[in-house]
Amino acid sequence: MDVTGDTDFYATYGRFKNYAPPNLGTKQIARFDAEFWRPAGCAPAMSVLEIGCSTGLFLAYLAAKGVGDFIGIDHDGEVAGYLPEVVAANFRRAEALDFLETGAEGRRFDRVAMFDVLEHFPPAEGARLLRLVAGVLKPGGKVVIKVPNMASPWGAKYQFGDLTHRAAYTPESLRQLALACGYAGAECYPHLEGSPVRRLTDGLVHGLLSRLLASPPELWSANFFALLEKAE
Repeated sequence: MDVTGDTDFYATYGRFKNYAPPNLGTKQIARFDAEFWRPAGCAPAMSVLEIGCSTGLFLAYLAAKGVGDFIGIDHDGEVAGYLPEVVAANFRRAEALDFLETGAEGRRFDRVAMFDVLEHFPPAEGARLLRLVAGVLKPGGKVVIKVPNMASPWGAKYQFGDLTHRAAYTPESLRQLALACGYAGAECYPHLEGSPVRRLTDGLVHGLLSRLLASPPELWSANFFALLEKAE
């Protein structure tokens, strides 16, 4: 048993997450359309940075949407062995803070995506990350973030199911963070999972609970998205 506090949980992260080549199908495309493309008002001519791209599913999505100018970064070099060939040249092995602090290759981006990333940083480092992201956004640039929803009773499974998580967020606290980091605010919306039948069941149950409870959560989904726009 380790008692030093020095265990590197990232050393075995690939096995923990069961890295495998991503499978981009119509279901995944529809999901990214609903969760990223339409909310952020995207277009193929835009430039996109994904922080924490893992094995490249979202990068493959960008290529399928006709986006030609995009980069994905990840601190784990192991993911390179699983990237689809079509996006391999767009991958950079890099620590997010280092990549941004050194100028992001002199680039500026219309959109930045961070899915299941922000919670891996302690709050102060998360704030630093968002400030650095603001510095590489073009005018009118936007950021799409996905994190576990600690305002929901279903969020704990995702927040505490990974020992590399260092911060927890609710829609309210993410708005607070966004304002403190130079953004106009954060528009939060749910991460919808499961089949249409299960989504309908969730909606009915959550609607009933919202009527019965004195302090229901703003969003019931286990994870949520936040759309941030840089303040002018």
